Amino acid sequence: MKTLMNYIDGTFVPAQSGDTIEDINPATGMVIAHIPRSTKADVELAAASAKSAQADWNALTLDQRADWLDAIADALQAKHEAIAQAESLDTGKPISLARRVDATRSVDNFRFFADFARKQQPLTFEMSDAMNFVERNGLGVVGLITPWNLPLYLMSWKVAPALLMGNSIVAKPSEMTPLTANILAETLDELNLPRGVFNLVHGLGPEVGQGILEHPLINGISFTGGTATGRIVAATAAPMFKKLSLELGGKNATIVLEDADLDQAVQGAVKAAFTNSGQVCLCGSRIMVHASIADEFIKRFVGEVAAMRIGEPSDEATQIGTVISMDHLEKVEFYINLAIEEGGTILTGGTRSMMGGVGPTPEGAYLAPTVIGGLSHLSRCATEEIFGPVVTVHTFDRLAEVTEMANATDYGLAGSIWTQDVEVGKALAKTIETGIVWINTWLHRDLRTPFGGVKHSGVGREGGQWSLGFFSETTNICVMNPRELGD
Repeated sequence: MKTLMNYIDGTFVPAQSGDTIEDINPATGMVIAHIPRSTKADVELAAASAKSAQADWNALTLDQRADWLDAIADALQAKHEAIAQAESLDTGKPISLARRVDATRSVDNFRFFADFARKQQPLTFEMSDAMNFVERNGLGVVGLITPWNLPLYLMSWKVAPALLMGNSIVAKPSEMTPLTANILAETLDELNLPRGVFNLVHGLGPEVGQGILEHPLINGISFTGGTATGRIVAATAAPMFKKLSLELGGKNATIVLEDADLDQAVQGAVKAAFTNSGQVCLCGSRIMVHASIADEFIKRFVGEVAAMRIGEPSDEATQIGTVISMDHLEKVEFYINLAIEEGGTILTGGTRSMMGGVGPTPEGAYLAPTVIGGLSHLSRCATEEIFGPVVTVHTFDRLAEVTEMANATDYGLAGSIWTQDVEVGKALAKTIETGIVWINTWLHRDLRTPFGGVKHSGVGREGGQWSLGFFSETTNICVMNPRELGD
């Protein structure tokens, strides 16, 4: 049993109230840690600490801050296995996935931004009679609010560029998955990062998250989470003229054209649908397959899904662990039952009662990967974000038809297209209302590229220059040529 603390002004401290929250392992239902149930009073301390530290941190050169990012990456790399184990324990995801994705990418994010910073060229713009010099400085204090599905992966995606650009930080991890945020705080403490540059406040969204949004010392908010909460973030922060980056929900399409390599497309669709039990905002939860190959594709796809191994997250052979909680499991099961009411057919999987139990223990939030056919592309199950191991399968005949189907949702985050004709794929991709489209792959990320969505999937972009731009304010210094001044 762990007892975690907030990390404020370089010190680990409990919530001022003394109240705590239980952290529950979704695979066993057992309490694995207690975390502070912080309030706005704790946010106040963190924001004041961050404000006092920011000017000195911002005064460092970009290269000096990049050196700090490399040191953080080295220290986290030494804790790779501990990070993977903690992430698997907290989220219920397979340990193999936590090692391959969560722990690895958490290190890579720091290394990437350190390297990216060193490759930056001065921003200068020459005129006939003057020279413009664009200078970047940190926003000041930034609030980082991160979700439970990829805890340290997504926190490091924000912390690295925020530190790089000279900001100090007040961070709030999900109260459901606090373990690796604590590892990050411990790591920064061991490295003697200047006091107040990074502050971690645990707690509930309406208490700590809202406190961060409302605090007048916090100048920017980077939020990743659900669309409903994103509305609250925007409604609170926008009137205060805080800089906002919102990465929200997704209902992404996996489109399989008639000339697709079926082996490649089936494997890609399975990965896109069920990685992390479908609890990734980029997951392809709507599969649209050309009618001419639909029977063969669905047969192969369902066979692959039915063969996936559901098991304890600590088992190296497990492919599907748990969803994040029993409450979330019940939400996902609601949609499976709704699909039947809407006229759908369960092709494999289903609720726990349909399956006669799932997973190694009834106490765990285990749910079989589920494929549903026979639904309209306008049904609730095909348009609302479920965020679990559930996909719907639809057929189409024409490219114009699949464009209409793919765009028939309020979301627009990502998608994939599977075809051997890359030019056709690129042309189709341009018709999809979304932030990212992969062709013949899924979740293949170049961290220099923009990441974000359209419609209800978010506001703004992060990644590469977009992250540097978000986490900084620019000043243009225009210098008149001396000879011009003398005329």
